Amino acid sequence: MGIGSKARRLALLAGMVVCACGVSAAEAAEKHKIFLSMSFIGNDWQAEAANMVKAMASHKSMADKVDLQVQVAGPNAQRQIQQVNAMVQAGAEAIVIFPISPTALNQVVKNACAKGVKVFAYDAEITEPCAYNVHIDQEEAGRVTAEWLVKKLDGKGNIIAVTGVPGTSVDDLRTKAAKEVLAKYPDIKIVGEAVGMWSQAVARTELSKILATRSWDDIDGLWMQVGCFTANSMQLEAGKKTNELLPCAGEGANGGRIQMLPEGTEVEGAASPYAPLGAPRISYASPPYSGALALKLAVEALEGKDVPKKTILPLPVVTNETIKLCDEGTWAEMKAGCNAFKPSLVSNPGWFASIFSDQTPEIGLAAALVGQPEE
Repeated sequence: MGIGSKARRLALLAGMVVCACGVSAAEAAEKHKIFLSMSFIGNDWQAEAANMVKAMASHKSMADKVDLQVQVAGPNAQRQIQQVNAMVQAGAEAIVIFPISPTALNQVVKNACAKGVKVFAYDAEITEPCAYNVHIDQEEAGRVTAEWLVKKLDGKGNIIAVTGVPGTSVDDLRTKAAKEVLAKYPDIKIVGEAVGMWSQAVARTELSKILATRSWDDIDGLWMQVGCFTANSMQLEAGKKTNELLPCAGEGANGGRIQMLPEGTEVEGAASPYAPLGAPRISYASPPYSGALALKLAVEALEGKDVPKKTILPLPVVTNETIKLCDEGTWAEMKAGCNAFKPSLVSNPGWFASIFSDQTPEIGLAAALVGQPEE
């Protein structure tokens, strides 16, 4: 079956470089000057989240209101502090930020707030009381996924744990909650643990190191903030059959969700290991639309609307029983509950699939792929 016109258009867009066109000084002066401060960008989630922020800023409802400027600090709190200071000095009215630390930025954020700047953190948290925070309940994410894994293993077995970016509230809270659950089961043993940096590539490297001293046959399950797609692929490479794949509690990467579909399901564009395998999974995500929602809320705050200091987003959780393939990837389909995308629509298996929210109708699949808003 050939892909539809919208799917064909999206596939073409995904290979294009999107131009960020400038505006005149007069136009910029009439807009809210808002900065996007990104920290670690070495993974698919961060790139996707940035695309969705940019798409929100360029939506017809926002384009005349927002002058968005983007800066990247890297995984360096001191550099991010310096950049936030510079943004304030440059006349920022609001800063949308993925903070590399929940506490290290507190003083610079407090100083920004004192000058009237609205600071909105997305996904990761800032603990300074004047900051706004938009994120899921990260402890719930760690707890729910660990509980699922324990149930799958009947309370006993050897597991590997792969965590995220150290120092972020996201990693700290998820890992803490998961380990609290696992500690209740003395027959569950963490026999290998690694820092995965929320990257499929890093997860592969770290799993390879762990497996240098033990085999897949020594492992009963996996708890991974990112890496279930890679772990399934590596097991197949090692000769495991599809019905022998280990249960994996992990991220909402689209490739991993395709693997969750019942083996033999026909999916356009799928090929091994990016194919339906019936892999036992619970798939969750920090939704990458959180930054775009933070931008939308920042504009509302600048317009004088009452915006809560903390916005807790629903935790997107998908299991083998609730996986549902999107046909064309339209906003209406996602609203109806589809939660995975054909490889013919999304070629990158590490791309995150939890992109839908009723709160952000301005952005959809094209936003996540290439930074293009809904019409």
